[in-house]
Amino acid sequence: MDRITLTGVTAVGYHGVFDFERRDGQPFVVDVVLHTDFTKAAETDDLQYTAHYGEVAELITSLIEGEPLNLIEALAVRIADAILAGFNVGAVDVTVHKPKAPIEVPFGDVTVSVHRARPHGSRPLQDRP
Repeated sequence: MDRITLTGVTAVGYHGVFDFERRDGQPFVVDVVLHTDFTKAAETDDLQYTAHYGEVAELITSLIEGEPLNLIEALAVRIADAILAGFNVGAVDVTVHKPKAPIEVPFGDVTVSVHRARPHGSRPLQDRP
């Protein structure tokens, strides 16, 4: 599988288990790896045969800024599922960073990562009749 990597998509979200996280918000940063096949895109030089990473970035931003969730694990899965549903990819890796997590000791970052793959034989939404 070929890969498109998009890193550092950043937006303010209101995810977390504490009231102040839901009230004040904080930055979330998302990295994704889109697993796809570039063969037809390379042969035709046509965007329709690959995943439009600009649209992927917009989707990620809308989900970060969207409905609050308690857990960044849930946010990561929501992003992965939305990418699989809307783009021509066979699998996706999503990492959600919460660099301002409410932790009482010095730390650099907190991340969760998920890998989701399309069930064998299924096609992405845009390829369905």
